Amino acid sequence: MSPNQQAAAAAEPETKPRSVRVVLLALMIAMLLAMLDNMIIGTAMPTIVGELGGLEHLSWVVTAYTLATAASTPIWGKLGDMYGRKGMFLTSIVVFLIGSALSGMAQDMGQLIGFRAVQGLGAGGLMVGVMAIIGDLIPPRERGKYQGLMAGVMALAMIGGPLVGGTITDHLGWRWSFYINLPLGAVALFAVSAVLHLPKKRAEGRIDYLGAALLTVGITAIVLVTTWGGTEYAWSSAVIMELIALGVAALVGFVLVQRRAAQPIMPLHIFRSRNFTLMGIIGFVTGFAMFGAVLFLPLYQQSVQGASATNSGLLLLPMLCAMLVISLAAGRVTTRTGKYKIFPILGGVLMIVGMYLLSTMDTGTSRLTSGVYMAVIGAGMGFLMQITMLVAQNSVEMKDMGVASSTATLTRTLGSSFGVAIMGALFNHQVQDVMTERAGALGGKVTEQSAQLDAASLAKLPEAAREAYQHAVASGTHAAFLLGTVVSVVVLVAALFVKETPLRGGEEPKKAPAQDGEGDGTARRTAPAPEDRKLSENV
Repeated sequence: MSPNQQAAAAAEPETKPRSVRVVLLALMIAMLLAMLDNMIIGTAMPTIVGELGGLEHLSWVVTAYTLATAASTPIWGKLGDMYGRKGMFLTSIVVFLIGSALSGMAQDMGQLIGFRAVQGLGAGGLMVGVMAIIGDLIPPRERGKYQGLMAGVMALAMIGGPLVGGTITDHLGWRWSFYINLPLGAVALFAVSAVLHLPKKRAEGRIDYLGAALLTVGITAIVLVTTWGGTEYAWSSAVIMELIALGVAALVGFVLVQRRAAQPIMPLHIFRSRNFTLMGIIGFVTGFAMFGAVLFLPLYQQSVQGASATNSGLLLLPMLCAMLVISLAAGRVTTRTGKYKIFPILGGVLMIVGMYLLSTMDTGTSRLTSGVYMAVIGAGMGFLMQITMLVAQNSVEMKDMGVASSTATLTRTLGSSFGVAIMGALFNHQVQDVMTERAGALGGKVTEQSAQLDAASLAKLPEAAREAYQHAVASGTHAAFLLGTVVSVVVLVAALFVKETPLRGGEEPKKAPAQDGEGDGTARRTAPAPEDRKLSENV
């Protein structure tokens, strides 16, 4: 290294953090847009249905968004790898904002569903774009410093979403639940355009259209099975069986196409890395458990403990605060030591313990006790949420950063879909059985349409039926969280097989610099990649 290069390297730490923080602020705003949207819209849905009608199509307002997000995520990741991260990310923001504006102007439920699908297409690019750009800008060894930001955004969305949605709907009207995205998105667009500078790319190969189509069909079928199964259609119905067959056939065809494609949407060689595959498994199970907890904990506290539904986001505060604190601490330790294997192991242990503790809650459990249990499960998730993405990105080459980020995001999304569907089916079945057992024909009639009653419906029940329902909900959450306990064992088992490969970046290169083309793969990973230095300097 020449004297000039050494001087530039020495000066970099003084200038880089400020630039990175500005970019990260814009990225976090974009991430907040994607995560906050469903939380806000959920609160506004009763008002939307009251004005637009179409109650029978209500579920599609959420399903269309989820389907479009899941199906587009891997495609956005690959396009970023091929044609440049910045351009694709800005495009996804624009698509999301167009979908938001159109959704706010919708005149009937059909239009709203279609515009929500457009919004979902953009949201898929927002999430993977944030993760991939962070992977480009910040070497894994240094990324732990910023983990708390991402965990904080997630906590803010879950806590603030219902509160913001209720306030906007009450004072400004439901259309502003969509319009609120426009000023936030404009800030993110301006900041990313002005501050983020990444090398331009232009791939020589063509987009794998057949692979993209097959993957889209496969993901769509999976999400529809988990959304409709046990609710719109019985699990054994012809529609669900046909969707399962279609999904399996599409995914098998996708794998065969990827083996021959010049520019595969999801290169299969990334799965040769043991750590990458294990992080996919851990991410899937974490999504399964986390979104199951987010779904059933407020329901339990509202139905059994008598909490207000208006402040439902605040009910998750113990879990989210623990997740934020642990994620921040784990990131700092990872940056300082370069060690990370212990965190997935601790996360697996705490998830098992936390899920089991939640399964022991009954009608006599106090809010303080349930809060402690939530803090345990939150701590487990804090050890897992960002570490899984960090290790997954560290397990691939820089050219595959987009597909690695999108695959890790997709596995967590699919895990949440399966978690909500399977735990929800188990919960509903248990509630209906206990209601029939405790309240006879009246109990079965009360829950024949849905095992989840809102506060207004619950207040109208006779005293005996209300008590029976409280016992039924406690029994249903016991069954759901017991399943979560069993599934969480997979996290611990997978974590035990993680190989602690040195993280790219950090201080080790000063002790043992690696020469280009020399040493094994581990040595090259330890040294900061030229791409890492170039991208960091271009922020």
